[in-house]
Amino acid sequence: MLFARLNDLLSAYQRRDPAARSKLEIFLLYPGVHAVIYHRIAHFFYCRRHFFLARWISQRARKKTGIEIHPGAVIGRRLVIDHGMGIVIGETAEIGDDVLLFQGVTLGGTGKDRGKRHPTIGSDVLIGSGAKVLGPFRVGDHARIAAGAVVLDEIPPNCTAVGVPAQVVRVAGEKPQASYADDVDQIHVEDPVQEELLALFQRVDRLEQELKKQKERTA
Repeated sequence: MLFARLNDLLSAYQRRDPAARSKLEIFLLYPGVHAVIYHRIAHFFYCRRHFFLARWISQRARKKTGIEIHPGAVIGRRLVIDHGMGIVIGETAEIGDDVLLFQGVTLGGTGKDRGKRHPTIGSDVLIGSGAKVLGPFRVGDHARIAAGAVVLDEIPPNCTAVGVPAQVVRVAGEKPQASYADDVDQIHVEDPVQEELLALFQRVDRLEQELKKQKERTA
């Protein structure tokens, strides 16, 4: 059972990382794999209320991998962590199956909540480099969060969140594939805030041109 789940995880890395040459290389050299394995052990002890030991294991993992996962976090199958340096996953965070995280991601709290403080990430979700997901809400299945986004509210399924604070752009007319997070584009995404600002600048420019013409006619 354990070997099958590990093989499943390594296969997920092979599918999603074009630089991965073999499962042996992934197992020995990829910090994301090591972080998940450490977390499974830490979570085992955490669930049995050996909190100090669980925390000690998680801190050892943080030192070795640069990835901090609280032992209380619940993580599904085939979590792929690309590079991973600077990733932080909070105590009450929950992550579904087939999730892809890039370096610098934070699944954190806002500092105001008690109990459930961290986000719940659905299955087949991608979270881009440096994105921050803060608060006890859900990110729906097949969602994409663009690099650098700061997400403070719930994200529906099949949507893309972009910007600071993040805004949602629906994936219109596209049915998610079986492994939706495999085929993502973190660069060519529309930023609704930027589009609104551009529209305002264009409108101001038109008004200035009209005002200039009126002044020329009255001169």
